[in-house]
Amino acid sequence: MNPLRWRRGELTLAAKVLLLQLLVIVVLLVAVGVLSIRQSNADFADERGAQMRSVAEYVAVQDFVRTALEGVRDGTELWQVTADLTSYAERGVRLSGATDVLVVGPDGIVLAATDASRVGKRAGIDVAAGRGGTVDVEAGGERRVAAYAPVIADLPGDNGAVGAIVAEAAYPSLGDQLAEAVPELGLFLGLGALLGLVGTWLVARVVRRSTRGLGTTELAHLADHREALLHAIREGVVGVGTDGRVTAMNDAARATLGLERGPDPVGRRVDELGLDPHVVALLTGEGAEVRDALALVGSRVVVFNRGDASSGGRGIGTVTTLRDRTELVSLQSQLSSNLSITDTLRAQTHEFDNRLHTISGLVQLGEYDEVAALVGTLTRHRAEVGERVAERLADPAVAALVVAKHAVAEERGVALELDPGSRLPALDPDESADLTTVLGNLVDNAVDACAGRPDPLVEVWIHADDRTVHLRVRDHGPGIPDELRDAIFVRGFSTKEEVLGGRGIGLPLVRLICAQRGGEVVVDDAGLADGSGAEFRVVLPISGAVGQDGRP
Repeated sequence: MNPLRWRRGELTLAAKVLLLQLLVIVVLLVAVGVLSIRQSNADFADERGAQMRSVAEYVAVQDFVRTALEGVRDGTELWQVTADLTSYAERGVRLSGATDVLVVGPDGIVLAATDASRVGKRAGIDVAAGRGGTVDVEAGGERRVAAYAPVIADLPGDNGAVGAIVAEAAYPSLGDQLAEAVPELGLFLGLGALLGLVGTWLVARVVRRSTRGLGTTELAHLADHREALLHAIREGVVGVGTDGRVTAMNDAARATLGLERGPDPVGRRVDELGLDPHVVALLTGEGAEVRDALALVGSRVVVFNRGDASSGGRGIGTVTTLRDRTELVSLQSQLSSNLSITDTLRAQTHEFDNRLHTISGLVQLGEYDEVAALVGTLTRHRAEVGERVAERLADPAVAALVVAKHAVAEERGVALELDPGSRLPALDPDESADLTTVLGNLVDNAVDACAGRPDPLVEVWIHADDRTVHLRVRDHGPGIPDELRDAIFVRGFSTKEEVLGGRGIGLPLVRLICAQRGGEVVVDDAGLADGSGAEFRVVLPISGAVGQDGRP
């Protein structure tokens, strides 16, 4: 296939490269021609200027010329010597091939010349200076190099200049110079065109392979389609080169990262965009690919997926997709709370069924005193639990959650204790909802960890100052290995099946809620003698806590 062919009425990229090379060669040849003409003129001025000066000096030292000019100065009639001076001027022309030779009087007026039209006009030189030289002049409609020599008086006591001889040689015309240079320029142009054709043919093979045979217009359309497609995608897309600079970023990514205002991020380093260091690491990090990594960008919950980009087997950077999951996290939080309430109701239902079965059996046996004692015991137990919780936790939603979780834990055979030092005032509804989600998930995980172990116990401590709620949940479970203490906060997040199944979302939700409010959650050992157990500590900033003293 000819790499220089026409494609649907347009030149291929290779053909355009050839034309561009030929244009460059022509421009270079024109530049070389201009420089060559200028250099030729400079050489002509040096060479012919020296010859003209020799001619001027030769004529200036002739005795008759000197005597005639002395006479003219002293009053001799010009007509008596004009013919003889003209003959000396013509002799200078014959000797050197000069264009014109002038005899100039002491006042700078031409007395005689081979070109009669010059007689009586000023020569444009300073005769009184008594010095020779070379200048460029315009005469007869052409540019000439003119050399002049003074004629010095030979009278005793008189060494002044009585006139001057000027010899002029016309520069070659531009047409003559071009005619002389055309053969060489044509040769250079032909060689350049041949080399350009061969080079373009070789380049065209590489270009055609790299561009898959597409023409420049098709490449431009492909780039335009790619740009339109990139910005039409609702998920964020960020391309980063190996030098850490943004190579592509669509509108969704700019909105997600909070960069929709300000300068265009493309071409700038990622670490210069003002993003959180964790987000920068997700966009530029080296090593393994990123899959469903969670990060908080401002108030947005964003899932990152990063893959390597390569061309011809060579890495050229990374491509990262961003999915805004803020609304999904909110729904997960609500669903988690609903599932917690469902579990609590189920546990209470199961407990009430057991109690009712027991009461029914005692009634059938006629043990009415035992029925009364059992009912009294259950009533007192529930009242004691509710009273202990209510006197420490003034927020109704959090208090109700602790009471309900107490029943769930009892059903699982786990003791749930609220630390006597716990204190919590009433909170704003949004803050209360977030705290119940955090507390409910941590208690559920702690109960799951303790269930079935010897002496299962979960301890809860809550305390609030003016601006912060401090929460601690400690369990007597197996504990959490050091290498998993970061992974437990992201594992199992971001798929619909997991959301519906209620698996793997509790601790990620806890971290997200804390991060959205500017707080944190950390996990550590419970400090038990046998080294088992885990302790989760939460710091949750709030705005509505009211006057309770005490800090964690």
